[in-house]
Amino acid sequence: MSGAIDFLTNFLPGFLLALAVIAASAVVFPFLMRRVWGFMCDRLGPNRVGPQGLLQPFADGLKLFIKEDVTPSQAHKYLFLIAPAVALITPMLTQVVIPFSDSYTIANLNIGLIYLVAVGAFSVLGILIAGWASNNKYSLVGGLRAAAQMISYEIPLILNIVLVALLTGSLSLNRIVEAQETVWFGVVQPLSFIIFIIAGVAELNRTPFDLPEAESELVSGYNTEYGGMRFAFFAALIEWGNVTVWAMAGSTLFLGGWRGPLFNSPVWLAVKVGIMALVIIWFFSTFPRLQIDQLMSFAWKVLIPLSLLNVAATSGFILIWPENFLLPTAIFSWSSIALFIILFPSVIRKVLLRNRLRLLATRKMTTVISGTGKGGIRS
Repeated sequence: MSGAIDFLTNFLPGFLLALAVIAASAVVFPFLMRRVWGFMCDRLGPNRVGPQGLLQPFADGLKLFIKEDVTPSQAHKYLFLIAPAVALITPMLTQVVIPFSDSYTIANLNIGLIYLVAVGAFSVLGILIAGWASNNKYSLVGGLRAAAQMISYEIPLILNIVLVALLTGSLSLNRIVEAQETVWFGVVQPLSFIIFIIAGVAELNRTPFDLPEAESELVSGYNTEYGGMRFAFFAALIEWGNVTVWAMAGSTLFLGGWRGPLFNSPVWLAVKVGIMALVIIWFFSTFPRLQIDQLMSFAWKVLIPLSLLNVAATSGFILIWPENFLLPTAIFSWSSIALFIILFPSVIRKVLLRNRLRLLATRKMTTVISGTGKGGIRS
């Protein structure tokens, strides 16, 4: 009897809260994305169903949920069916350690940061299962891309989460929020915050890192064979649920979580999550998709070295000035960003020139080979 009571008082409310957060994100953020994208493209966006198009997400969801659920004949049936449920587990479980206020966390763990990293690493599992079980080449390539992308960008993401633990001296997310009472870590370590955002967008497979579902190459990537309710799971609940959980984690680690300028409330957490989601939408509306080689090179040649340098410098400041390390850390981080802004144009020019020379050399070699095949090199 006591076990049933504990279940009803502890587990069930947390489960319902996590489910409500994901359901709300699947309704609010797709509508917000389409309206903002329409504004940036100088058009209206959804405005037919309901006042100002507010009921459009419900109409889309209803349409998908009443469609026939088709399973490809050559697919691995059971894995194909459970893949959306496996992918939904990550955004549900990740919310367990997120502090919603000073008095409520679903599970206040002393190792919440380790839990966050460990559970977040499973986010690609459902995508990989969906890609393989579909028995479709496009789906398989999309799943493999997602796995390679996650492995690459998980490293800078974890390094910058470790940096937050160094600044706080704790692995508890509640303790991390309390440590930002006077100043947010996003102000002390803006470089780490920016890397966290970029690596997080890549982990979420969002533009410009949406290679696993690149429509121009892979039809729809890992969810090509999905339709109806299961496609709705991938396109709305899982996709935007992951975005919401990532924004909640970023707000907690770098923006003070539920703490705000005038008062402390879960409202501040919701506002910060909305702002970080708008960053995702802005990326989607602005940047073109990267090539797969550019995506991998950016992780291993830029983000990982920057993250290692940042962690090493911050560790040195903590060792040298154990009581007053925030100021030198902030100076180093802001100076690194300023230096990057100054050097970025010249580096881009050199990269573009090198690529142009490589393209010209490739065209010249192709012309020579083509001429040789026709009986000799033409003058």
